[in-house]
Amino acid sequence: MVAEPHTDDANTPTPPPPADDGATPPADANTGQSQQDQQIPESLIDGNAIPAEERNEYLLARILIHPFAEMDERVFLELLQNSLSLNLFEKKRVIDAVPTLSQYQVDELIKVFEDERVEFRKLMPTEGETIKQYVTKARKEWIQLYELYKTEEIQREQEVREQQKIDDIKKGLGL
Repeated sequence: MVAEPHTDDANTPTPPPPADDGATPPADANTGQSQQDQQIPESLIDGNAIPAEERNEYLLARILIHPFAEMDERVFLELLQNSLSLNLFEKKRVIDAVPTLSQYQVDELIKVFEDERVEFRKLMPTEGETIKQYVTKARKEWIQLYELYKTEEIQREQEVREQQKIDDIKKGLGL
């Protein structure tokens, strides 16, 4: 049974509320913000100035430890990099989760990434321009992902230096 649209006083149909199709991203467990609401922090580094190979080696180092699964890390990273369905934050979540993923989870991710590639290739003849836009966006976000990790690293180093200064001051005061 289909619900009739509600009409207001002017007899103009009001569309029914949109159905929850799951398109709204879930809230981040740490911040309570949806992924759409998350802002990319201002980068302390220009990822465009770093050669792509160096950026990829840096990101590769982040997934080298995965005690519960075996994989070709370079292939996995390349599939993740070229995923058009994941955004910057989702790719970061995947990279951050790699050390805890089971073999089954890794295998399923690889399968999904490979299936996605096949499906987008099928759409190229009819949706080529749109797919090119997605590719361009994915490339920009990959650089932003590198910048995000480097910025976090720089901020952690600054925090350590500040804590060391505090500890030195306390030591000098005899505390």
